[in-house]
Amino acid sequence: MNLSSARKTFTLITSRYYTCATVLHQPLNLHHFLQLSVTHHSLSLTQQAHAQVLTHGLQQNPFLATKLISAYALCGNPTKSKLVFHSVELKSMYLWNSLINGYVRNCVYNKAFELFKEMCNRNVLPDDYTLATMAKVSGEVQDLVAGKSVHGKSIRVGFVLDTVVANSLMSMYCKCGNFGECRKVFEEMPQRNVGSWNAIIAGYASSVDDDSDKDIWEIAKCMLMNGVKPDGFTVSSILPLCGGDEIEKWDYGRELHCYIVKYELDLKWGSDVHLGCCLIDMYSRSSRVDLGRRVFDRMKCRNVYAWTAMVNGYAQSGAPDEALVLFQKMQVEDGIQPNRVSLVNVLPACSSHAGLMCGKQIHGFAIRKEMNHDVSLCNALIDMYSKCGSLDIARRVFEDDSFCKDAISWSSMISGYGLHGRGEEAIFLYSKMLHLGIKPDTITIVGILSACGRSGLVNEGLSIYSSLSTDFGIKPTVEICACVVDLLGRSGDLDRALNFIKMMPVEPGPSVWGL
Repeated sequence: MNLSSARKTFTLITSRYYTCATVLHQPLNLHHFLQLSVTHHSLSLTQQAHAQVLTHGLQQNPFLATKLISAYALCGNPTKSKLVFHSVELKSMYLWNSLINGYVRNCVYNKAFELFKEMCNRNVLPDDYTLATMAKVSGEVQDLVAGKSVHGKSIRVGFVLDTVVANSLMSMYCKCGNFGECRKVFEEMPQRNVGSWNAIIAGYASSVDDDSDKDIWEIAKCMLMNGVKPDGFTVSSILPLCGGDEIEKWDYGRELHCYIVKYELDLKWGSDVHLGCCLIDMYSRSSRVDLGRRVFDRMKCRNVYAWTAMVNGYAQSGAPDEALVLFQKMQVEDGIQPNRVSLVNVLPACSSHAGLMCGKQIHGFAIRKEMNHDVSLCNALIDMYSKCGSLDIARRVFEDDSFCKDAISWSSMISGYGLHGRGEEAIFLYSKMLHLGIKPDTITIVGILSACGRSGLVNEGLSIYSSLSTDFGIKPTVEICACVVDLLGRSGDLDRALNFIKMMPVEPGPSVWGL
């Protein structure tokens, strides 16, 4: 039913009220109309229905009050929802939950917490829905203290073992960075559904532990052994671990693709876009961008994210021409406007003298669409212009005060100077970065050491290397050590370079030997 039909229905309901001798069925009629208001998210219809509720003296009807609260919240007016809530004398659990959900839906999280606290202070026992909702909110705002409070309340009222509540608690702990508690909740669950396994997998995926990838595989195997079939979320969480240069991971990726097709996960999950993007990424990282393109061509729905994934696949696979052709086709044939992520992903394909004009056009598009204030896009522009040899334009982008620079911005500009052998300017920028209190990372150090190496600034480079651990707590990596070897090798001091390799704190890789 469309909005016009809903209005006609309301007119019919109200006219019947004035023509009928009895109003026994009015709550049912108004309940039906309020459901229409909820469906259409119409504030005017909700207000008309509210007026009829007041006219008929039905404001204490719990069903109508709950529907009114939901309708106002869906229309983006939680303040009206609050007025309806406080007008009801006997508040049911559904009424409390409806207003809490209204606040959450409108992202008024502080009000949701206040209402939950008031609810508990009035000795109103929350149910599984209340606790799951508040755990979710705690995770969204990353408030670990509030999340633990919800967890404690769940234990006291006996809902901590409820699967839905436990899943929400696990998700909350993961988002708050407390994976230990997430794992503890998971292990104490008497019953687990696919959402439980997905929550623990998501926790491992967000972990910074070096063994987290291995743990995810073990969890996935354990999930299958317990007779739980992975869904689209499970597969999309595991696919980023597949592919690459390792044969075993490549085989896992192909098996997961077969699993998606066999069980029609792309259809059951509502859309094939997300899974398709994960598959394109997996095949691209495995140097099989042709198979990624096959997935792309067979997708029933291709939105901007699907096009971006395929463009990125070509760009990362060393096929810049195909990436640029596809980027243009996205706009011309399908009429899809690129977003910020699209531009960031296509700019690496312009990183050559031949792609400079296309890069400038993308830059102009970003300015027209007012995307040029985004830091990740500006970083990509700096990198692109530097690699195209237009270092002055890269510097102009860097010095633009319309975006807030991060460590990557400084690293990109320093690397640009290093790429063109302008080591002294790179060192000056590096010193300015430190003076502003911006801590360098591994990428910054690789960039500045490369700049020193290409400019013959041996002593400056060695001084920077020696300060890594003491000043910044950065442990030397293979890439950093390879830069030091290159620095010494370019200066002709091969004996010193060989001695450095022998004393390296990490195992020398091919890059150290110049392979």
